[in-house]
This record gives sequence, C-alpha cells and structure tokens, in this order.
Amino acid sequence: MSTEIRVPTLGESVTEATIGQWYKKVGDSVAIDEPLVELETDKVTIEVPAPSAGVLEAIAAQPGDTVDVGALLGAIGAGSGGAEAPKPETVAEKAEVPASNAAGPEPVAPTKAEPAPAPSAQKLIKENNIEATSVEGSGKHGQVLKEDVLAAMSRPAPAAAPSAQTSAESSKPAAVAAPTRSPSVAGDDEREERVRMTRLRQTIARRLKDAQNTAAMLTTFNEVDMAPVMALRATYKEMFEKKHGVKLGFMGFFTKAVVHALKEIPSVNAEIDGDDLIYKKYAHIGVAVGTDKGLVVPVVRDADQMSIAEIEKSINGLGRKARDGQLSMADMQGGTFTISNGGVYGSLMSTPILNAPQSGILGMHKIQERPVVVNGEIVVRPMMYLALSYDHRIVDGKEAVTFLVRVKESLEAPERLVLDL
Repeated sequence: MSTEIRVPTLGESVTEATIGQWYKKVGDSVAIDEPLVELETDKVTIEVPAPSAGVLEAIAAQPGDTVDVGALLGAIGAGSGGAEAPKPETVAEKAEVPASNAAGPEPVAPTKAEPAPAPSAQKLIKENNIEATSVEGSGKHGQVLKEDVLAAMSRPAPAAAPSAQTSAESSKPAAVAAPTRSPSVAGDDEREERVRMTRLRQTIARRLKDAQNTAAMLTTFNEVDMAPVMALRATYKEMFEKKHGVKLGFMGFFTKAVVHALKEIPSVNAEIDGDDLIYKKYAHIGVAVGTDKGLVVPVVRDADQMSIAEIEKSINGLGRKARDGQLSMADMQGGTFTISNGGVYGSLMSTPILNAPQSGILGMHKIQERPVVVNGEIVVRPMMYLALSYDHRIVDGKEAVTFLVRVKESLEAPERLVLDL
C-alpha cells in the first residue's frame, strides 16, 4: 500500500509553494522523516520529510512547479531500494484537477512540448476568462505558473487602432505597453545567464516596493562613539563566553539600546491599521540576516524582557537556522521593529527600507576610526553611523531624532543599559 506525500500546512497566509529540488529519485529507498523535497514559499524554504519508510514510487510535482497546500507531491511504497518502482504517471494523474464542465476557456491540453498550466494558474485563467494560449509559461518545459498569469493580467491590453472619429474627438495618445528589455547587443547574449527569481526574492522585491509606495518614509542619521562598548567587550568577552556559551557581540548592546528607546518613544514601535494606530506594549525585534537565497528577518520575541546574554543566544540560534535554511514561519512573524547590520559587509552609510507594517528600522554600519573633537581636542575614535528610517505618517521628526539620540546615549554609556536609565 502506498503512502501519499502531500504539501504540509505552510503557515499563516501562505497557501502555495514552489518545488525547489527533490533529494531522492524514483526507486530510491527512504527512511521515515528523511528530507525528500525542498519547497520555496514567500517567506522561507522548508523540507518535506518522508511520512513513512519504503521506496519512492512516484514524483507528481517537478522542480519549478507551483503547488497548493495539500497538493500531492508523490508516493512512497513498501519495499527495499531494489524493488522496481511503478511509473510516476499513475500518481501524477491523481494530482491533476479535472477541467471539464468548468466555466471559462479551456486550458491547453498537456503535450510533451507544452505541459498543462499549474492548478493555481488554471484557476486564475478560468476566473478571469483569460485565453490560455496568450500566457507565456516560465516553468519547466514552458509550463504556465500562477506568476505568469498574474504578470499577463498586470500588462495593459493592447490599444485598438483609433478610428478617424475617435482621433478627431480626442487628442490623447493611445495607451503604451509596458517597456520590455532591449535586445542584447550581438554576442552579449551568449555571455548572459537568465535565472528565474525565487519566490523569496520575488516577495522581497514586492514587499520593499510596497513599503516605498505606501509609507511616508524618511531617514534620520546620527553617529555613535563605539569606544565604550568595545572596551566593555574586550574586558568581559572571555568571561561572558565561558559563562553563557555564546560570544559577546554588538547586536546584544544594540538590541538592548533599541528596546530602551522604544519604551520612551512608543510610536516607533507602532503600526497603522486602517484609521487606527496600534501601539505595541512589547518589543519583538527583527534581525535582518543575509543568506545565499536572500534577506530574511527572524524575530527575537520579547527582547524587552531579555538580558544581553539571552538576546545574544537568541540571535545566535536564529542566525544559524537562517544560514542552514531551517527557519520556521513562527521564527519570521510578529516583529515590531527591525535592526539591519550592513556594517558586517563594510557599508559605511545607508538608508534602510521599512519592513512593513513596522514604522521603524535601524541601520548599523561599519565601525571606522575617524578624527572627532572631544573636549576641545581632536582625537581618533571608532565611530559608527546610525540610520533610522521611519514612517512619517506615525512618527514625527522630533520623535525620530529623540529615539536615535537615546540609542546613541545608551551605546556611549553602556552602563545605562544595566542600570535601566
């Protein structure tokens, strides 16, 4: 008897995923809970484990396919790795959604050169009465994916040739189609590589652009003398690591300084919901982490109730999970404010983009020795630029500047963090 492999529940508001890669081939032996296939969602990449031990009988969804929650991915049969596996088409046929008697234009029947649209794409095609042949597929073997249908719907319809009467009545120019990429210069196309954006990268692009289009975003800057924090780290880093089992970094100090400032300026920890403002009486701090698949923002929950050691342990664990692709949906949700450390890559100054619907994000940068004036004398200090991007719809300029000054004060006198001043 075969055991079906289906797309698991992916988390709040996530209804579909893209097949990344299969770790096994048809006919391979699998152990229970062994990772079988990688799924890419809008937010994270997850692995689907084997629901039982046996032999992978069939694969119903190929890399690049878009699948809904609960969709059939394949099947596992009893036996050893040497047993002959049945043809995958038997399972693939189960996964197909019947298209007969449905309203709207019929999707193109699958052929070797032109496979049927993905189920989610078929649904959109029917609901919007789109001619299936007008949608260019970008999936494997030219399969039409949901993203292809959405892209086709977003393109303006070609303008009809105006009649003489229409031309006389209106001098407005006809609608112009969205510009497309210019053809490559002869010889250059052979040195280019076209790679489809992952779902995570598409989501990052969409969310960042949405934040720019929605929020009244503004950035204010300041600089902080990092000498006190660096001296404190140098004095206690060995004792700290020995006791707590984690290195004493800068993020613990910055997170602690941020939550202190959020208590004084609660609007930076708020968000807009329709005509209402929601003020959070807790601080879930998102920490932007760069991975080989894109930027992710795991969340340190209740950071305002943590010690510096607890914050460092939490950030260390989340960073490791992010690099290993093991972040869960729960790790990514609920952030109220974000810290982005571009300094680890050498950035001297930047204007970070809000992580909607949050109203503030703090950018840390490279620590660089610079001449500064202290008590009337020019001295060299390890300085860091700070950048606070904020939503001006919620946060006034005075509040933003005060928030950043409070962060600066806490870092230049880190004993304030211990004494809660």
